[in-house]
Amino acid sequence: MSHFKELFDTYNWDFSLKSIFDKTAVEVEQALVKDKLDLEDFKALISPAAKPFLEEMAHKSQLLTKKRFGNTMQMYVPMYLSNECQNICTYCGFSMTNKIPRRTLTDAEILKEVAFLKAKGYDHILLVTGEANKTVGVAYIKNAIQLIRSQFSNITIEVQPLDQDEYELLVENGLYAVLVYQETYHRDEYKKHHPKGKKSNFDYRLDTPDRLGKAGIHKIGLGALFGLEDWRADSFFTALHLKYLQKTYWKTKYSISFPRLRPHSGGLEPKVEMTDSDLVQLICAFRLFDEDIELSMSTRESEIFRNHIVNLGITSISAESKTNPGGYSVAPQSLEQFEISDERSTAEVVQMLKNQDLEVVWKDWEHFR
Repeated sequence: MSHFKELFDTYNWDFSLKSIFDKTAVEVEQALVKDKLDLEDFKALISPAAKPFLEEMAHKSQLLTKKRFGNTMQMYVPMYLSNECQNICTYCGFSMTNKIPRRTLTDAEILKEVAFLKAKGYDHILLVTGEANKTVGVAYIKNAIQLIRSQFSNITIEVQPLDQDEYELLVENGLYAVLVYQETYHRDEYKKHHPKGKKSNFDYRLDTPDRLGKAGIHKIGLGALFGLEDWRADSFFTALHLKYLQKTYWKTKYSISFPRLRPHSGGLEPKVEMTDSDLVQLICAFRLFDEDIELSMSTRESEIFRNHIVNLGITSISAESKTNPGGYSVAPQSLEQFEISDERSTAEVVQMLKNQDLEVVWKDWEHFR
């Protein structure tokens, strides 16, 4: 198969969800004693039948994480470059229909934000923009990467999906990784939440990781926005997507993120609630499914939840995040994309990690420039 869509189209959402709910305790037990899990095992571990086994899952997840990653935690920080957007998304504060002041950082403002973050110790940065091709297209993103590449070992972007040749250009200029979340793999629900703009094209977004793989990107980040549809089905399709990509683009690294729907200007209530217990179950299921995968946790989650989850499978964490352009030093009062839950400073999060005997990693490799 040359595209994930070919595989994806052979699956039915309702049948896949039912097959998850039909999993039994015996199938969960069988999955827990296997060294190498398949997609059916993953279904069992995210099923309601796995709830009584959560403590056992957490223990095994912790052991596998320590075995593969040691007692370490990678620190990263998001930096929002622009809140301009041409899409309508029901769950996002940057949606085109929201009447908010729009801002795109200048070179001087980008460097001011970078100076603030470097003083905190960050060496891995995530650049984020709304999806506005005319304002923050490839030329703007390329310029931002060139502007800051000498100051960071690792530059990741979370921006509008691009064409393969555009990704190749950014890789040549220092881009390391791209995060691209499908939001939901339910085609009809996806359309409901993305009625207008380029993002309304479900298939183009679905094909983005394929274009990234062909462009030779170092790392691809996957995920779904939990709350738009049933989290179990979306997680299964994320796992399906991951396994396809690992087999097809085997030189590329992969990560999984776990964003839950958060309040924003205009607000959208989750269609399907994902409890804290559900999220712990999912994180542990992914660790048991793939002991090498990087699992990331943002400041969307609460201080208490993050304190407990850092030893159960997570390998990368952010701190002191601002989700508005210029939020660190330029325009701290401007509108955020969504509300942050864990508002602790970087120093406080670092101390929390050290208190749990975790070594904070700011730089895990040297990028040759």
